Amino acid sequence: MANTGYSRTPKLLKGALIYFGAPMLIPIPNIIIFQYNPETMSRSLTPWQPPQRAIKWGENDSIDPAHRLDDLTRDQRLSLSQPFDPAETFSLTLELDATDALEAPDSHPVATLTGVADRIAAIEMLLYPPGDSLLGGLLGSVSASVSFSGGGLSGSFGADAGVETQLTRREVPIVLFFWGPGRIVPVRITSMTIEEQQFSPLLYPIRAKATLGVKVLDLDDLVTVSGDAATGATVEIAKACYKFTRGQKEALALANLANSVESIIGMLPI
Repeated sequence: MANTGYSRTPKLLKGALIYFGAPMLIPIPNIIIFQYNPETMSRSLTPWQPPQRAIKWGENDSIDPAHRLDDLTRDQRLSLSQPFDPAETFSLTLELDATDALEAPDSHPVATLTGVADRIAAIEMLLYPPGDSLLGGLLGSVSASVSFSGGGLSGSFGADAGVETQLTRREVPIVLFFWGPGRIVPVRITSMTIEEQQFSPLLYPIRAKATLGVKVLDLDDLVTVSGDAATGATVEIAKACYKFTRGQKEALALANLANSVESIIGMLPI
């Protein structure tokens, strides 16, 4: 039989972390594609919980019974309230392996030199606030000059010691978690555990596992320090992705009505 070039093997979408770097009119994404899709992913949804009042009712407490009733009524009102979307978190483990790349060193010079260290570093940088790169200077904005005088060592630094400086608010970047067309959400990486397994002669890891803890950012998370709604092209993209994924959840929930109808028919006596 002639080879028609047709394969029944479905094309597999790969998950990715998408980071929009320097603020621009049209942000340019830095895409970290998963080398292998995780086989499992744990998800957790936590509904908003009303704050509990610490009230002690004792024999000697002089509390108006009407106030007690008001407190009970308030707790009853809040028991079913849900002013915010539930907080969603999930965890997954990424497998990183440079074995295949090392078989063709001419085509993969970076992997030949650093193994999977570059991929690990790309994920790690998602936990750092964006700012001045240390590549352009020895220590960023801190300049140091060292000189010898009279056999001793003296140094001066650009930042005065003991002087209070106002720290600017810096934020970690907004990252999009891409898991196919059904889940594209803005996230913040809350934890990262790296298990380095094998090493090159230069002690760069060749194989590694990166376990990530991720929190989904909803519309209420995308605010400024003053509490106003954040703006900008990156934030608008993040909001659109959250709304898109939320809309798909609602559509799938409505699609489940067909299963409900079948279940009701199946419950009827024949």
